[in-house]
Amino acid sequence: MKETEQNLTTGTGLPENAFRELAADEKYTPVMHPAHDQAEATPYSVGMGLLMAIIFSAAAAYLGLKVGQVFEAAIPIAIIAVGLSNALGKKSALGQNVIIQSIGACSGVIVAGAIFTLPALFILQSKYPEITVHFYQIFISSLLGGILGILFFIPFRKYFVKDMHGKYPFPEATATTQVLISSQQAGEEEGGSQAKTLIIASLIGGIYDYIVATFGWWAETVTSTASAWGTTLMEKTKLVMSCNTGAALLGLGYIVGLKYAFVIFAGSIFVWWIIIPLMGTYGSPEFQAMDPNDIFSGYARMIGIGGIAMAGVIGIIKSWSIITQAVGLAGRELKGKTSATKEIRWQTDISMKHIVVFIAIALIAVLLFFWFGVIHTFWQALVAFAVVVVIAFLFTTVAANAIAIVGSNPVSGMTLMTLIIASAIFVAIGLKGTSGIVASMVIGGVVCTALSMAGGFVTDLKIGYWLGSTPKKQESWKFLGTLVSAATVGGVIMVLNQVYGFTGDNALVAPQANAMAKVIEPLMMGGETPWILYMVGAILACILNWLGVPALAFCLGMFIPLPLNTPMLVGGAIAYYVSHSSNDQKVNDARRDRGTLLSSGLIAGGALFGVFAAITRFCGFEYVNPLSMGTTQILGCVAYLLLIGYLIWDSRRASSNRLT
Repeated sequence: MKETEQNLTTGTGLPENAFRELAADEKYTPVMHPAHDQAEATPYSVGMGLLMAIIFSAAAAYLGLKVGQVFEAAIPIAIIAVGLSNALGKKSALGQNVIIQSIGACSGVIVAGAIFTLPALFILQSKYPEITVHFYQIFISSLLGGILGILFFIPFRKYFVKDMHGKYPFPEATATTQVLISSQQAGEEEGGSQAKTLIIASLIGGIYDYIVATFGWWAETVTSTASAWGTTLMEKTKLVMSCNTGAALLGLGYIVGLKYAFVIFAGSIFVWWIIIPLMGTYGSPEFQAMDPNDIFSGYARMIGIGGIAMAGVIGIIKSWSIITQAVGLAGRELKGKTSATKEIRWQTDISMKHIVVFIAIALIAVLLFFWFGVIHTFWQALVAFAVVVVIAFLFTTVAANAIAIVGSNPVSGMTLMTLIIASAIFVAIGLKGTSGIVASMVIGGVVCTALSMAGGFVTDLKIGYWLGSTPKKQESWKFLGTLVSAATVGGVIMVLNQVYGFTGDNALVAPQANAMAKVIEPLMMGGETPWILYMVGAILACILNWLGVPALAFCLGMFIPLPLNTPMLVGGAIAYYVSHSSNDQKVNDARRDRGTLLSSGLIAGGALFGVFAAITRFCGFEYVNPLSMGTTQILGCVAYLLLIGYLIWDSRRASSNRLT
């Protein structure tokens, strides 16, 4: 029987085998035909992508420094791209929208790399006036970090997006892909129904999250400490139970699935329900007087950082064959020994020969930047260069793994560990004091941005794999998006420091940068580092790996606050229930796929309306909620149960292998 051009699709609009592992002789065919040329990098798509990069770099930098949360720009940019292409009547818009999203998404990853580290220089400057901060230091560190992240990840693209097809959930890429494909579906009967379902879910999730963030009519986080018994329990045992009620996190948990959600939650309760109560009950009087959140941020979380670092090392060891294959491929291409077989458009990367040359140029630029722009002593600059290259390259796969599994990159934790290791090395070679602080933070900015970019780029390339974009075009235009985003972020940080500052009354809180400053100062100026806590985490990761438990997911749970991990478990449990709610496997598959579509809508709506909420706050709107804390907690439980009920009810509406 002749195979048709049209793939069998799921209720998500993607090919039937988009989310599952392929059989030995089975191939995945994307939405856009892989052998035919597609309209992708056009003046319209590149121009819009750069505009999105500028706008969202500024918005994400402000919000991240104000509240410590960098919203993921990829989803709202995808929504805007789809809306514009429909409004302008663009034909063959899918490929162009992927490029808009890919270029624009540079904003979120560059912002995360910059604001988690570099504002620490301004924070410490208030205490040590001799510290100077220049625009070029912020700009070049962000730019070089982003470029290294792109170049280091490209050799691993096929492994993560093709070879591991169906083995990782890719929650963020799933949600963004659903948004992008909705424009392709709009003119089809079933596709139009899918697009409508996605829009309705996006509006529900977006309005829900906007009301919570802007008006607070119900609690954003329900917690046991809101009740008298919960407060007593917390005071006596330091035990706290809490859950974020946001729609986006619920959808994220659904897509991640019960397996990984449970492992993440297990790591979280290990810290919050075992480590913190033990430290707060049987520890020193200082611990007994502390709030559980303070014990977590100041001490228990450090165990998670050590665990993430060791899980990363374990991951590197397990991936060593993949790393050596990538290096070997580069060597063969340089010697001209690769196969002359031409790959189809859909699987064509930038030539490995060119990648090696670009990496060499980028590394020379990094060394010169450290030598002339930061440290001014060649051999110390050379040591700093070696630290950056080794850590950024090896931890590239760790960042990509984290995004592929849970949609969250532990970049701040990995960067913190990098700063500690780098600072210890710098002190040993005589680079300390305020000059050591500047060197550590700028170098940390390069590493943080590189890891952030590697984690974000795997999302872009997985989206392109599902839809059928040309990897080479995504990779090529990513550099321009990085340049524009780095320049924008550098300017925004300088302006925000002048207008608000990062210390004192009414200053931007910059929580991650404050944490970095707190760690770096004693290392460079003389003080203690919690090596024992890091070692405990590292040993725990080794034990987890020995027992067959995903160590990175577990340690991510230890690092991320409990309120953000609990909804992951709730969403994963809903996914399990929905996909096992019928005796007919086809019905179960249809319900699971509809739930994936709905969850993608909740994530997309939450991300887009999160931007609206940030703009509302930026414009100075402040709403004084007249409701008491107890009332908002009750309303939070009710609203969250209604949201859960909606997701279950609407998912179960699917009754065949079609969406409805």
